Amino acid sequence: MPYPHAAENDVIVRVHAAGFTPGELDWPGTWCDRAGRDRTPSIPGHELSGVVAELGYGTTGLTVGQRVFGLTDWARNGSLAEYTAVEARNLAPLAADVDHTVAAALPVSGLTAWQGLFDHGHLATGQTVLVHGAAGGVGSIAVQLAREAGARVIGTGRAGDRDVVLGLGARTFLDLDAGDLRHAGEVDVVFDVIGGDILQRSAGLVRPGGTLVSIAMPPTVQPEGGRAVFFVVEPDRARLADLARRLRAGRLRPVVGAVRPLAETASAFARRRRTPGKTIIQVADEHEAQHP
Repeated sequence: MPYPHAAENDVIVRVHAAGFTPGELDWPGTWCDRAGRDRTPSIPGHELSGVVAELGYGTTGLTVGQRVFGLTDWARNGSLAEYTAVEARNLAPLAADVDHTVAAALPVSGLTAWQGLFDHGHLATGQTVLVHGAAGGVGSIAVQLAREAGARVIGTGRAGDRDVVLGLGARTFLDLDAGDLRHAGEVDVVFDVIGGDILQRSAGLVRPGGTLVSIAMPPTVQPEGGRAVFFVVEPDRARLADLARRLRAGRLRPVVGAVRPLAETASAFARRRRTPGKTIIQVADEHEAQHP
């Protein structure tokens, strides 16, 4: 692919590490632009950590050579490449002591977890939240953020995820293959990343006034006396900076399941059952040249 063009208010980032969502090859935006026109061949991936290589016209707030991390646009070429164009407002500065592979695991997972729990779920201190897929990229961050907010966390997953989920701060773990969801009791918020039957059955767990939040699919069942919300994560530079501060202070730990080279990206997408956490693609070494 050619070296990307920096449009107005863009930066070109030399990518050091990138993250992806396994299902994004099925998203229309992966293959089409905002007008629905075909844009293949396309580059997937929407999370990155790297170094600013070039500033587009009118871009302010960032400098060439600066370490950054954040989100790429949903409807143009993404982060699984040596260089990518990103709107400057979708990036936040990254401190020198944060590894790129760790930072790349944070943008989508961290913003999704925060927005789902607090912006949409209105989770408050003392409440109970049920986090599905609690060992995954989004779920693992949600468990940590909810616990730090003073909520009681129930995490779900496969049997092999138990130690990871409890280690992140969940008070209780439910095995989705063996346990009955009703053992969770009534909860104030359900945060769903799975969809399907799990989402359907979770509606009955939400107490009156509570919220069922899903990033997997729009809920078709409304909790009795509660709300059901489906959302897509939105860029937020200020929140990214806050998440980075939490990471540096040891208050937040993204779970990186595997780090693989760019050449293995296709096989990384193809793996349906992964280790807990998020698979990160390492694109460049920290010490490689910063310019094309």
